[in-house]
Formats: sequence, structure tokens, C-alpha cells
Amino acid sequence: MAFLRWIFGLLMALIVVYSVCVMFYYTPETHSSREAMTEALQRLRCAKLRRKFSGIPTARRLNMKRFTQELDDFLNCLYKPNTTEQELNRMRLQFCCNATGSIFLTKRNTAVNQTIPYETTIKSTYTMNPDIHSMLPEDVPWSGRRLGRCAVVGSGGILKNSSCGREIDSADFVIRFNLAYINDSDVGLKTDLITINPSQIKHEYKNLEENPDPFVERVSVYGNASLAIPAFAYTFCTELSIRALRVLHPVRPQQPVVFFSPEYLRTLDRFWKGRGLKEVRLSTGFALISTALELCESVHVYGFWPFGNDLQENPLPYHYYNQFGPNRHMHSMPEEFVRLLQLHSKGALTLHLQPCSSDEP
Repeated sequence: MAFLRWIFGLLMALIVVYSVCVMFYYTPETHSSREAMTEALQRLRCAKLRRKFSGIPTARRLNMKRFTQELDDFLNCLYKPNTTEQELNRMRLQFCCNATGSIFLTKRNTAVNQTIPYETTIKSTYTMNPDIHSMLPEDVPWSGRRLGRCAVVGSGGILKNSSCGREIDSADFVIRFNLAYINDSDVGLKTDLITINPSQIKHEYKNLEENPDPFVERVSVYGNASLAIPAFAYTFCTELSIRALRVLHPVRPQQPVVFFSPEYLRTLDRFWKGRGLKEVRLSTGFALISTALELCESVHVYGFWPFGNDLQENPLPYHYYNQFGPNRHMHSMPEEFVRLLQLHSKGALTLHLQPCSSDEP
């Protein structure tokens, strides 16, 4: 009998303890504590991922499944720009390369009969003649002012169905590449600077001087945006670039054609190779992101994703407007992306890889 009373007493005690625990578990204070614990754990995970991505050394041997899962988690973390890191990058790039005054050949920085060395070879040079010099801009388009919020818009397939057009168009200055097609839904319409690859002129506008209308119509969709051409990257680029300049200068004087300074591109190439980026030549996109880091208050990068699947492992086209791939012998897009991810993780720029909210500017 005593044993049964002892068992009964123990059961009652356990019931009381369990009831107290249940009551405590569901109190508002405990619920708040659990939320705080969850938030703290999330902050710790975000800090861990930030450290990991800010120090990721190379794209080689990436486990893509794990990489994209962790990157997706990281992009959902609270992002804060780091003004100190932004200023450090600005000063480094200005000291090394000085896009502010030398990114393009202008009347101010280039003289008649000046010898122009090519970007990729020291064996050939070009002598600036009076005719071409007369069509150079007086100065760089943004002379004397700091650009504000800049959107640098690549052509990656990750922009397809992204709904980022409104957000991109809200930037103060928009940079695009290789006469990329524009639309108001995914990539926006605003354009302040767009590049032209001389090979596009060669392959798409073979009879440019005899029939300039298709080319003129193509560039006119970008309004008064400056048209930037690497005329002195390789020797074959020069005549093609000059042909475009001669055609456009008289009919669209409000839309300047500018030639990249080969010296600027060469020093920028040395800058990044000195920081471990090994490739034959920087892509124009990566070069102009570097330019934006020097010239803009803040840099937002869209459409730079060099992989065949998105963050949810859905297949992607290489470009949002066609299936053409990159020149893998020339550029190393995954290695460039790793550098962009490092810069994002340190707060130097904002890398956009997810769909944009349709109700936010």
C-alpha cells in the first residue's frame, strides 16, 4: 500500500511539473525569447557566410549545389553597404587607373599626332590624325561630377523574368554592354553609357557606310547615351570603330561615340591581375564595374551570373536575349564573378541575383 501511495505521489508530481513546463513554454515572454534566439542564430549564420564569401579565393572546384544554396541564404541576409570599403576601393582605383580623367580618349587628354599604343600589344601603334581628333569629345561625359547610384547591367540570363526593369531605371546612371536589347520589364530602358564590340560591327553591319540605317536605328533606341568602343584593344578594332564614328557623328551628334583609352584598360588589367585575377583580358563588364566603383556613390550590379543554372538550379540561357556564349579563351567569367561576390560581401557594391520586387522602385 505504501508503495502504491508513493507511485501515486510521484505521478502527481510529474503531472504538476509537466503542467508548469507547458504553461511556461507558451508564455509570451518565452515566445519572444525563442524568436530572439532564432534571430541571433540567423545573424551568426549570415556573419559566417559573409566571412566565407568575402574570402572565397577561386571559382575552381566549387561544389555548385552547396555554393548556390549558401549564396541564396546569404542574399536573404540583411545587407549593409560599407562606406569605408567603398572609399578604399575608390581611392585604390583612382590612384591606379584614374577613370575620372582617362577612361576615354578626348581632346583634353589626347593631342593631334599623338602615338596611341594598343591595349594588347606593344608592337603596333596608331597616330591620332586631325580628322579623328576633331570628332573626339571635349572631355569625359561626366567631367567634374561624381555619379550617384549607378546600375551596371550585364546580359546574363538570370535577368530573364526578373522584373528588375523599374529598379534599374530608378538609378542615376545606367551602364549596359554590347548593344544589349532593352525592355521595361526585366532590364529597363534608361541608358547613359553602352558599349559596342567592334566584332558586332564586323558581323552585323558589314555594309555600314553604304547602308548605315540599320546601325543608326539600333543605337537610337538608347537615346543620347554615350556609345563606348574599344577601338585600340586590337589592331582590327580600329578601322571598324572609326567607321562607326564617321557614320554616327554627323547624323547623331547628340549621342557621342567615345573610344576607350587603351592605357586605362591596360592599367586596370594590371590592377586586377596583381590581385590574383588570371585571364587573358578583363571582360568589358568587369572593367566598367571597376570604373563605376571609382566614379559612383554606390554601385548596383545586375545580370552578372556566369553559370548555367540559377540559385534554385533552374537552367538559364547565357544571355537574357539570346543563346550566344562567352569567349572562354579570352575571359574567365566565373573568376570575375568571385571577385564581385567578394566585393558584395565586404559591402563595396550590391550584387543583385534574385528577382526584383515589382512594387518597389
